[in-house]
Amino acid sequence: MAAYKDNERNTWYCQFYYTDWTGARKKKKRGFSTKREAQEWEREFLNKQQSNPDMLFKSLVELYLEEMGSRLRKSTLSSKKYMLDTKILPYFKDLPINQIKATHVRKWQNELLNLKYAGTYLKTVNNQLVAILNYAVKYYDLKENPCHKAGSMGKKNAEEMQIWTKEDFCTFLPFTAAKPHSRAAFEVLYWTGIRIGELMALTPQDINFDTKTLTINKSYQRLDKEDIISGPKTPKSNRIITLPDFLCTDLQGYMGTIYDLQPGNRLFNFTKHFLHHEMDRGCKKSGIKRIRLHDLRHSHASLLIELGFSPLLISERLGHENIETTLNTYSHLYPNKHSQVSAKLQEIHQNSEIEPK
Repeated sequence: MAAYKDNERNTWYCQFYYTDWTGARKKKKRGFSTKREAQEWEREFLNKQQSNPDMLFKSLVELYLEEMGSRLRKSTLSSKKYMLDTKILPYFKDLPINQIKATHVRKWQNELLNLKYAGTYLKTVNNQLVAILNYAVKYYDLKENPCHKAGSMGKKNAEEMQIWTKEDFCTFLPFTAAKPHSRAAFEVLYWTGIRIGELMALTPQDINFDTKTLTINKSYQRLDKEDIISGPKTPKSNRIITLPDFLCTDLQGYMGTIYDLQPGNRLFNFTKHFLHHEMDRGCKKSGIKRIRLHDLRHSHASLLIELGFSPLLISERLGHENIETTLNTYSHLYPNKHSQVSAKLQEIHQNSEIEPK
């Protein structure tokens, strides 16, 4: 690979032609401090253009993120990039993808295991490496994914979720009363089961007090010091939720405290960090066990199950993509359903006219 030096600028240049994805022939030129850097950059650029499995892992990641950028929500892409930058690229970035072996993957897994991350997080990180190398197998002629030989790490399911009963929540809530926006936020989360991002994206025009409904059609996240409003997590997350009378009354009262509130203004103009702080404060004062913010969603589902509502209705209210998600997530909250079936069958048999043999 030819490289030449501009003595006046004391810079090494690589200059070459390549064919882009449209079939057009193009010229590329770039300067570097050393001849070696110029040659390595030309080699890697051509490997990427030619879908060559000799490319470095960091180049594969660039291609992967470039394609995913048009397919994923900005928040999801940001999370992927952070995970790659901090947990995967430091280990694999300078390895050609066709030289990554199962032994490399096992060594990487062992180093992460020693850092004592949660099992579910380790599973997520491992799945990301698997996904990128699967991408290389499918599109960049990598013969096989070494992760399959190395095996997985971590675990799919978290420890049993923590939930608040109605009594727990009613004990906690008064200790948020000093801040109306805090109290209203926790009420909406507990009594509707919506996600944190969905809560923080709510506007007055999302609430219909005549029909007593709440429309969920967007989500909020703070990324790189920028407020991002995007579509909800999945297509099924677009939904309309019914509200009880008392919650409508409380929301109307809260909205009346906001000066010059416009239909498109965010009702809860704060970040997730604020809610974490308020949860800590309320739990400390009330003596109620600390749960995650997301566990308020699980608590709502648990309450609906206790009240006897069907998994299908709960799935629709929570905005799950399919009913299997609801059943898999909350199956442990139905511990006595089988005994209830047999008891009901016994009851109807006793009330029947079937004669004993």
